[in-house]
Amino acid sequence: MSDDFLLAQSHAYQLAQTLMVPVTLFRSGGAFGALPSSELEDDEVDSVLEFDPFEHGPAQ
Repeated sequence: MSDDFLLAQSHAYQLAQTLMVPVTLFRSGGAFGALPSSELEDDEVDSVLEFDPFEHGPAQ
């Protein structure tokens, strides 16, 4: 987890490109993290962005 939003955003994007699956950038307890979207429950964390490796940039 990271306290720096830009660093977490960069890592989430790179993770999506490496795994070739959608990755969600989320906030939990004041820090940011990233996991494959399929592994997150919507009510567990505060989702910030989702990166889809087949799109350019964050998914809409």
